[in-house]
Amino acid sequence: MENSNQTLPNWFFLLGLSTIPQMQVICFLLFVVMYIFTLAGNCLLLVTVRISPTLHTPMYFFLSNLSFIDICFSSTIVPIALRNTLSTDKSISVGACVFQMFCSLVLGVAECVLLAIMAYDRFVAICRPLHYGSIMNMKFCIIIALVPWIVGLINASIQVTITWRLPFCRTHHVNHFICEIPAFLRLSCRDPWLNEVAMYVAAGLIVLCSFLLTVISYVYIISTILKIHSSRGRHAVFSTCTSHLIVVTLYYGTLMSIYLQPPSSHSVETDKTVSVLYTVVTPMLNPIIYSIRNKEVKNCIIKNIKNQAKLSQNILK
Repeated sequence: MENSNQTLPNWFFLLGLSTIPQMQVICFLLFVVMYIFTLAGNCLLLVTVRISPTLHTPMYFFLSNLSFIDICFSSTIVPIALRNTLSTDKSISVGACVFQMFCSLVLGVAECVLLAIMAYDRFVAICRPLHYGSIMNMKFCIIIALVPWIVGLINASIQVTITWRLPFCRTHHVNHFICEIPAFLRLSCRDPWLNEVAMYVAAGLIVLCSFLLTVISYVYIISTILKIHSSRGRHAVFSTCTSHLIVVTLYYGTLMSIYLQPPSSHSVETDKTVSVLYTVVTPMLNPIIYSIRNKEVKNCIIKNIKNQAKLSQNILK
């Protein structure tokens, strides 16, 4: 009886963020602007770190990894979303959908774990400054930089495999702008209890643990900052930590609201809005909050621009 129902369709149809034409134009323009800022900010950081010897430190090594993840994450999501927003053809092949789902899961989880590693790096730098060089040596940094990718690949392989074993017989129209697991679970005509359990376990182990590790690291950082006698020093570090915590809370909070909520409490429109925050907005904010506001990075950017200007003048002469 289930054979016909379990036949996997060749195409799905992503309905996008809105069906109202005016809203579609607004969404398209917002996505274009945010994507340009994401690429520009993250590419600028990657180039600046690469050509500035003073930034060849563990902190900027991890920030470069974060920028690379953000570029890939946005590029996995935004181009397809832009195409579907204004195009009358909302179709996406099963292969493209599986690819997007797999890549977004790998990159989303990798960013989760990397943010926790970055918080640990700041904890060691601020709370154990005398041992920072010996603890955060380059060999150790490279090893722990691989951890987010390994965790992401394992999680995505499991989640995507069990999701695409479900029979999708209710409809092939997905009320979302990306191929995301919760949206596909609603299409299944079989109880997706195994998928939900796997999703909760992964969210609990990866997202919640990463968030708790990040919070604990910042609790120790803030307690150390409070011991600083200089009010200017306290203000500078507090400002940086607050900015980091805002972005971290936005990212982890939106992920947990998607993957830790019971299916019955999910609102389709809310899910789409929340997905925009962690797939499009956060990758745009990360280079601004973590790097471009940083005085050391700004000085390197200005210095590199001046050097390029001088080089161009010499060539013209």
